Amino acid sequence: MKKRLSLMTKLARHCRTEVAGGASVVERKSGRKVGSGKRVGALAPFATAAFSALLFGVASVANAECSRPITVPVSPTGTAVIIIKDSSKDPGKDQNKDQFSGAYVDVLRTEGKKEGCSFVFTSVPRARQELMFQAGQADLLLPATRLQQRDEAGSFVPMISVRATMISLDSARPALHNLQDLLDHRELKVALVRGYDYGDTYQITLNELKKQNRLLLEADPVSVGRLLAAGVADVTIMTSAIFTGVVQMDSRLQPMHKKLRYEVLDDLPWIDSGIYISNRSALGAEDKAALQQLFEHIAKSGALWAAIRRYDQPDAMKDSIRPRMSTKP
Repeated sequence: MKKRLSLMTKLARHCRTEVAGGASVVERKSGRKVGSGKRVGALAPFATAAFSALLFGVASVANAECSRPITVPVSPTGTAVIIIKDSSKDPGKDQNKDQFSGAYVDVLRTEGKKEGCSFVFTSVPRARQELMFQAGQADLLLPATRLQQRDEAGSFVPMISVRATMISLDSARPALHNLQDLLDHRELKVALVRGYDYGDTYQITLNELKKQNRLLLEADPVSVGRLLAAGVADVTIMTSAIFTGVVQMDSRLQPMHKKLRYEVLDDLPWIDSGIYISNRSALGAEDKAALQQLFEHIAKSGALWAAIRRYDQPDAMKDSIRPRMSTKP
C-alpha cells in the first residue's frame, strides 16, 4: 500500500507540473506570468478530479469490502468447524441460532471483520453442503480438498495440506498398508462420511466397498464415531485431526480416545485443503476478488494454522495435517 501511495504522490506531482506548464504557455501568450500560488487555469479541476478518482481506486483495491454477507453452509468437521445445535429451536422459527466456532470459523470472522466482510454460517449435512455449492446456493465451500468437479464450480484457495488415514479401535488385527489391503479384508465393515472425498483412489475404493456390501455412509464424523464405538463398523477413513477432534468434544465418544488406532495408507497422499469461492452463486466480481484477496492473506499470514494449533492436540495433527509446502506439522 505504501508503494502504491508513493506512486500516487509522484503522479500527483507530475499532474501538477504538466498543468502548470500548460498554463504557463497560455499565460505567456497573453503576456502575463504565472507565479507560485496562482491558479493555473481550466485544466486544474480536471487533473484534480482524475487524480482523486485514481487514488480512490487504489484505496478500494487495498481495502476491498464485501457488498453483502457471505453465505456459508457448513457441517461439523472436527475442530475446523464446531457446531453446537440450538436444542430449543422451533422448526417453524429462526433456523440460524446454532453456535458456530472452530479454526475456520474463528479466522474468517476475525480477518473478515478487518476487511469489511461478514459471514453467515448455517448448519447442513456434509452431502447437502456439497450439493448447495454445486448448485450455486452457497458462496463458499469449506473446508474442502481440491477436486476437478469442484474446480468447475468455483475457485480454490489452498490453506493447508491434509492426509486421510484409516482409523479403528485398537486390536490384534495385522496392519493394513493400502486400500487394496482393506478391500481384501472383507470381514471389515467400513463407515465413511457422505460427501467426503480424498481423490480418485478413495472414490474407487468407496464404490468397491458398496459392491461388497461393506459400506456404511453417515452424515457426519460424530455418527461414524458412534458406529465404531458400538462395534457396528470396524474402520473409517478421514483425517485423524477431524476424527480426534470429534471424539474429544463428544462426551459419548471420549472413552474411546485412548483406544484409537491410526494407520497411514500408502495410496492416500498429502493433498491441498482450503476454501472454494463459488462461480455459480450470486457473488459479484468485486466480492469474489475481495474474498480471494482475503483468503490468500489468511493462508500466507499463517492465521489459520495458528488457529488450528490452538484447537488441536499435536498427536491429532501428526500424519494428518500440516502447513502447505512443509514436511513437518
